[in-house]
Amino acid sequence: MKLGVSKAKQETLRARMRSLGIREEDIEEKFIRSSGPGGQKVNKTSTRVYLSHKPTGIEVKCQKERSQALNRFLARQILIKKIASQRLRERLEQIKSIEKLRRQKRKRSKREKEKMLKEKRKRAEKKKMRSWRPAPDELSYY
Repeated sequence: MKLGVSKAKQETLRARMRSLGIREEDIEEKFIRSSGPGGQKVNKTSTRVYLSHKPTGIEVKCQKERSQALNRFLARQILIKKIASQRLRERLEQIKSIEKLRRQKRKRSKREKEKMLKEKRKRAEKKKMRSWRPAPDELSYY
């Protein structure tokens, strides 16, 4: 695979792909004509790189550079970042749901129960005061 960058950068890219479990077979790669400034060069060469990761459905397009090889490298970097952030998001969601369950199942301490009941009594008293109405015989007095 020719990516237009140094061997060291290519190797770090491959290592990152291996660590995330991304295989080259799972990536669909297409080359499309770029848009924007560039004149004849843009009109006759397909330098825009389109990558699609089949298992996740993530799609990436890259046309930052004039060279197709460099765009291939950059597109793979972007794809890796997107997949990594998606996996991190999923992991955080999983941790969040576990923590939520743990909080729901946790029993309140004696102090928390007392505090909660005190607040409830206070709220009930406040509401009772709102609904207070004078008795009919008291109305005639005023």
